Amino acid sequence: MPTIAHDRLQTIAEELLKGAGCSTEEATVVARGCIGANLAGHDSHGIIAIPTYIDRVKRGHIVPGAPYEVERESATHMVVNGNWGFGFAVTERTMRTLIEKAKTSNVAAATVYRQSHIGRLANYPLIAAQNDMIGLITADSGRSPKAVAPFGGREARLGTNPISMAIPSDLDSPLFLDMATSAAAAGKVNVAVARGEQVPDGWVIGSDGKPTNDPTQLKKGGALLPLGGPDGGYKGTGLAVMVEILCGLLTGLGFGVDPTGKHNDGCFMAVFNVASFRDLKEFKAEVAEFARYLKATPPSAGSQGVLYPGEIESMKEAARRRDGIEIEDSTWASLTKLANEYGVASKLGMWASNRGASHDQR
Repeated sequence: MPTIAHDRLQTIAEELLKGAGCSTEEATVVARGCIGANLAGHDSHGIIAIPTYIDRVKRGHIVPGAPYEVERESATHMVVNGNWGFGFAVTERTMRTLIEKAKTSNVAAATVYRQSHIGRLANYPLIAAQNDMIGLITADSGRSPKAVAPFGGREARLGTNPISMAIPSDLDSPLFLDMATSAAAAGKVNVAVARGEQVPDGWVIGSDGKPTNDPTQLKKGGALLPLGGPDGGYKGTGLAVMVEILCGLLTGLGFGVDPTGKHNDGCFMAVFNVASFRDLKEFKAEVAEFARYLKATPPSAGSQGVLYPGEIESMKEAARRRDGIEIEDSTWASLTKLANEYGVASKLGMWASNRGASHDQR
């Protein structure tokens, strides 16, 4: 697999998105979200998604430059219609608006619908944390094809329905949660397919309802298991149901699968102004103290010790900023094909084939 510097990947993603019809501003937001996921170690939501997004643009499932429409609004809430625009741009704009509202109203919330995939959820509450606020977001896939079987079932009826929260603190790196309510994100299964790898036990069942380590079975009628696996999956299912209600039913997207197969992320977002609840400086110091208290826990047998939520992503980001990011050969080939299609392969220094993909291209 080629190893590419993160800033070069950002440029590649931006140029390809502009070739697909995005404005410079929109391409920058989407590329930043994707490469940010790569940096954090979540390659499932990284540059591997760019060819999929461009394919959706070509099919009319994503509309570059779509109007951002606020259908309902008050001092404390918003209902946003993304009109099938890039979810990265729609959701980031909504989060920044909620932060401004919470500066005076202390709490603000929004629902967002009719937008494309929003990528890694942590991108958005982290903006709130950077502004000394607690950020929360949940998302589902609207009525696009489902991937997760509810506990006790063998057919996909739910999305991976992730949840993310970020908390301001005095820690050197942010404290945040970003998790799917399924055993794994569907994108992680796609990465395993791209790399020719098996998936761990407890992730996937085949169309026959039996466990499998073959990631290709997910798109052959199989399903992801809910968080908690075969024994505790009722917990993941319960969480997924609540997310579906907040992001599918409250937004008006509904449930089930639309026959068009059009991907449609629905979101519920909220921002809480910490300073309205208690002294901000004291809170941030106490969060950091709490994290250090957890990290001081004696490690269990075979463990490397306790990390606070979000710490491992920060460690991964530091390493990848320094060493570069490995990209699957198949992903690099897809990116190169698009670069040739848009006439930017020479500008980006990309080969017409996959030759040379085994060495460092930073």
